[in-house]
Amino acid sequence: MARSQKVTVSTDVHGHTAGWAQTEPAPPVAPDPRAAAFFDVDNTMMQGASIYWFARGLAARNYFTTTDLARFAWQQLRYRLLAREHTGDMSQAKEAALAFIEGWRVDDIEVLAEEIFDELMAPRIWAGTRRLAQGHLDAGERVWLVSAAPVEIGRVIAARLKLTGAIGTVAEVVDGAYTGRLVGDLMHGPAKAEAITSLAAVEGLDLGRCSAYSDSANDLPMLSAVGRAVAVNPDAALLRQARQHGWEVRDFRTGRRAVKIAVPSTAAAGLVAGAVTAGMALQRRRRDSRAAAERRATR
Repeated sequence: MARSQKVTVSTDVHGHTAGWAQTEPAPPVAPDPRAAAFFDVDNTMMQGASIYWFARGLAARNYFTTTDLARFAWQQLRYRLLAREHTGDMSQAKEAALAFIEGWRVDDIEVLAEEIFDELMAPRIWAGTRRLAQGHLDAGERVWLVSAAPVEIGRVIAARLKLTGAIGTVAEVVDGAYTGRLVGDLMHGPAKAEAITSLAAVEGLDLGRCSAYSDSANDLPMLSAVGRAVAVNPDAALLRQARQHGWEVRDFRTGRRAVKIAVPSTAAAGLVAGAVTAGMALQRRRRDSRAAAERRATR
């Protein structure tokens, strides 16, 4: 039976916009049909950051160069550091977040995401977290991914893992192509809590009966919004909060590997994401310049 892949956009009372992509029909009525589980993606469901692996896949396909990567890395890191202390200073980063896909067809991005998931992301899914998600599915509950990554990437991951759907950052689309602008805010921090609250209203869920899983203290708003919070592969700040609140902790990392895995979801992921944006924008300008020069030469 084919699965639906509809993206729904909802605006809450605060004016925040969230998108969720339904990747398969809701399961049959369960013992508790008002319960669901929400899983962060980066370092929770997957080792590292989905945007990092997506960027790696694009680099392997020569969509941008390592020189571009290094040139624009520092600017993105600066934005990320500012975000931790001055959220309002992130307006430039927000504007640039999806600039690199301006003019790309939605279908093309989804095909690339599927290929890159199979090549680079699938081997990095945490088996332990996948089992946790399957436990909810087996209990008849819906399972949603919640990620700052574009909702299209989340949709591919959810579909491949046979989960219910994904909540993610929404990119503006006109006539089947991306404009390079966002619809609403990045799906980060409090926005995740607002998004699952909106989804719960649409889906008839009781958040008090729901569960949420994350590795990061950035997701404390989402974890605090549900009846059962679980820290998975937690960072130090989240581990402290989990102990204070008596939340369950699951850690599927071991020794030095845990330290190495944490890198792509923080600084490295930010550097790559920023470099993808700037590098591909630069390549687009170079192609446009070359094309213009060729047109002038033929006149």
